Amino acid sequence: MTIDRPDPASALSTTSTTSSSSTASPTSPASAPSAPLTAQFPADFLWGTATAAHQVEGGNVGSDWWRREHRADTDLTEPSGDAADSYHRWPEDLDLVRAAGLQVYRFSVEWARVQPEPDFVSRAQLDHYRRLIDGCLERGLTPMVTLHHTTNPLWFARSGGWAQDQAPDRFARYVEAVRPILSAGVEWVCTINEPNMVATHCDWAAAEMRQVKRPAPDPVASQHLIEAHLRARQILSGIDGLRSGWTIGAQDFEALPGAEAVARAFGHPREDCFIEAARQDDFIGVQNYSRNLIGPTGPVPLPPEVETNLLGWEYYPASLGRAVQHVWRVGGGRPVFVTENGFATRQDARRIDHTAAALVSLGQAMASGVEVLGYLYWSLLDNYEWGSYEPTFGLVAWDRTTFERRPKPSLAWLAQVSRTGRVALDAAGHALDRPA
Repeated sequence: MTIDRPDPASALSTTSTTSSSSTASPTSPASAPSAPLTAQFPADFLWGTATAAHQVEGGNVGSDWWRREHRADTDLTEPSGDAADSYHRWPEDLDLVRAAGLQVYRFSVEWARVQPEPDFVSRAQLDHYRRLIDGCLERGLTPMVTLHHTTNPLWFARSGGWAQDQAPDRFARYVEAVRPILSAGVEWVCTINEPNMVATHCDWAAAEMRQVKRPAPDPVASQHLIEAHLRARQILSGIDGLRSGWTIGAQDFEALPGAEAVARAFGHPREDCFIEAARQDDFIGVQNYSRNLIGPTGPVPLPPEVETNLLGWEYYPASLGRAVQHVWRVGGGRPVFVTENGFATRQDARRIDHTAAALVSLGQAMASGVEVLGYLYWSLLDNYEWGSYEPTFGLVAWDRTTFERRPKPSLAWLAQVSRTGRVALDAAGHALDRPA
């Protein structure tokens, strides 16, 4: 990793979340560099993009989230419905990834489809996901398969979800059922996506997505998720060439002066205990979107003048580099793979700016010695963001009636970055070499 850093004091070079150094306030321009910055990534660095089954496939009728969406007293803005119809249109989606020259496509197998009842495993659904794996391989793409991404079978949720004592055993039986379709051509498997968020939202009523209001993870569910992950890794361990880990919702808890101990105590059950559980994994997935400031009494709300994405999260791309360094340190130096990072906006140029600045911060983390294997942008498609289609993260838009895919300039920009391995920002923090 080569970093051209004309200004060593650039605000993109930040300290760790538990550092005693002073931290910038939400109103400061801490995420914008004061001089041009470039990062050159190594030739073997992996570039790609990601999706998740419930958010793009559509028709996930056997899941707990579908039930939540269609309750008479639902707390959600709109249901997922047909989503982007990727269950049927996945070849078109893979063609977009291949045409962009990206190398990795991350997707999830939907547990609720594969095991719609506790005593039934659908051979047809397993065949569907194997065709998706083969579709990647036929196009020269590397599949990264996630076994659990947020949603659960409705029967699992109704029997107690991740808080039930049988949860690890029930997940292990599902992994055993999926194992045969992973036995050839699959190098990367994520067992559970963001277990820290799963443990936080294991109650159907827990829907708030802003950290300032987010409840603490359920400690029983947290332990069961850790046990399930370790069981899954054991089941997968006999497959030649397969590397497994899980992905952490890396929230970059940044302590305000004097609140370092509070931030450490706040972050351990919400993040660090899950990183510690991955110290023997083949890799740790890092999923970061912004930072969270922690004061003496806990999370600090953002002032209204701060730029945010469509979910209300602060525009702070430097958090990616900080989060990667934190996971690397707490994870005992395990290799890191950025499995999600993105920006929900209607202004695609701002998405490019955010991604470029995040990549520069990632380059700085790599220059400091962190082993980072690759970067996957979230998401390939505008998708169902857990209650609404309004937060648009995607590199590709689509028509809600015809499902026609409409690539955005950000896809062409990321394609260019993947070819050259180079990212550059001007002095104001805007990406250079944007597509016309």
